[in-house]
Amino acid sequence: MSVLVYTESENGSFKKTAFEVASYAKAVADQMGTTVTAVAINANDTSELGKYGVDKVLNISNDAFKNFNAKTYAAAIAQAAKKEEAKVVVVSQTADSKYLAPILAVSLEAGYASNVMEAPTSTSPFTVKRTAFTNKAFNVTTIDTEVKVVGVSNNSFGLVETSGSASSEDFSPSLPESGVSVESVDKATDKVTIADAEIVVSAGRGMKGPENWGMIEELADVLGAATACSKPVSDLGWRPHSEHVGQTGKPVASNLYIAIGISGAIQHLAGINASKVKVVINTDPEAPFFKAADYGVVGDAFEVVPQLIEKIKAFKAANA
Repeated sequence: MSVLVYTESENGSFKKTAFEVASYAKAVADQMGTTVTAVAINANDTSELGKYGVDKVLNISNDAFKNFNAKTYAAAIAQAAKKEEAKVVVVSQTADSKYLAPILAVSLEAGYASNVMEAPTSTSPFTVKRTAFTNKAFNVTTIDTEVKVVGVSNNSFGLVETSGSASSEDFSPSLPESGVSVESVDKATDKVTIADAEIVVSAGRGMKGPENWGMIEELADVLGAATACSKPVSDLGWRPHSEHVGQTGKPVASNLYIAIGISGAIQHLAGINASKVKVVINTDPEAPFFKAADYGVVGDAFEVVPQLIEKIKAFKAANA
C-alpha cells in the first residue's frame, strides 16, 4: 500500500505542480507510515521526482495520451491506484486535474476533497483543510471512504525537497473507448504559463488598446512572470483567450498577482482570490479591486508601470 500521486507534465517535462503534489503526497505518506508512488505520463526523465519524496514511478509512455482526455487519464490513474492498493490519491488543481479528479473518484468509489491547503490534520479519520466560497473561507472536511482523492490547491503547500531517489517501472494500463477526438490544440506561447507562474501580471481595459501591451509584457519579463488579462480584453480580441483569468477563465493561485487597469468585477476577483499577494494599479480610487488588494497604487498605468520597470531593473542590476 502506498500513497499515489499523479504528476503532470507537458512536452515531456514536469510542471511545477507535479513537485508540489509529490511533496504533499510525501507528507501524507509519512503520517501513514508508507511510501509514495507517482504516475508519470509521457515524461522524459522521472528521476527528479525522487527529490520530492517519490519512491517509485509508474511510467506510462503511449501516444494515446498525447492530447489530454479526462476519461482516458482517469482510467489510467485508477488502474495504477488499484495496482498499488493506494488508499490516498493526490492530484493538483490545474484545469486538467480538476476535470479528471471527479471521474477518478467515481472509478475508485472514493471521496474527493478539492482545494486542499495543508497536510491532513489527521489520517484516521482523514481530515483536511480546504478553501470554500471562492477562497473567501475555509472548511474542515473528513473523508470517510476507504479510498480518498485529494486535490491540492496550487502554490498552497510548496515544494519540499528530500534526499531520496525514485525507481522507475513501466506501466501499460488498458484504455477505455474515449468517444472524444482532438482536431487541434492551441497553446499559449508565453515563457511562463499562467498555471505554473509564481507571479502573474494582468491587465484590463485600462490599457486602452492592444498596442499598449508592450509595457505589460516588459514588466512580466523583468519579473519572470506570466501575462494575463481580464475577460473584456479577451472578448475584444486584444489578447488571446488563453490569457483570460477569472471565474469564467483560468483560475490563478500565484504568489503575486499584479492587476493593471482592471476594475475588479466579482467574477474576476473570484478567479484570482487564491493568489497570496494582490497588487492593483488603477486611476479610480473607488475601483472594487482596491478592497481585495493587499497593496494599491492610485495612478495612471502609463506613468506608474514604466517607472516600476526601471526600478526593478535597477534593483536587479544592483544585486546581480
